[in-house]
Amino acid sequence: MSTATIAVRRLPHAEGLPLPAYATAGAAGFDLLAAVDAPLTLAPGARALVPTGLVMALPEGHELQIRPRSGLALKHGIVLPNSPGTIDEDYRGELQVIVMNAGTEPFTVERGMRIAQGVLAPVTRAAWAEVAALPETARGGGGFGSTGH
Repeated sequence: MSTATIAVRRLPHAEGLPLPAYATAGAAGFDLLAAVDAPLTLAPGARALVPTGLVMALPEGHELQIRPRSGLALKHGIVLPNSPGTIDEDYRGELQVIVMNAGTEPFTVERGMRIAQGVLAPVTRAAWAEVAALPETARGGGGFGSTGH
């Protein structure tokens, strides 16, 4: 497993909160914490932008994927409506997470709560090559459900 350094700066509203960390040695994602000043209650169907209080410089050739936490989704219906979110390497604003309550009960985001996870991923850039015809495949142009599964 390789390691890449992410330069990070903590904003004042994140003082006292730990930096993102991996929960286990084998975890692919690190936890992102809510840097809210006061509890934020989301009614069913509501969404909010939750600050992390962090600004960062990602390594060249990488993106940060923002993904939901499975426990919050299962237990409370908390989802990230644009999942996975992408943080580009040249973004220098605060990392914030769009959180939505798809559950049936109000949900309160507390300061320091693990609200999402981040996965650092390499980016491959596409180079487009316009052609007159594409190679044939067994599937062809079959769409949704066309493989029988």
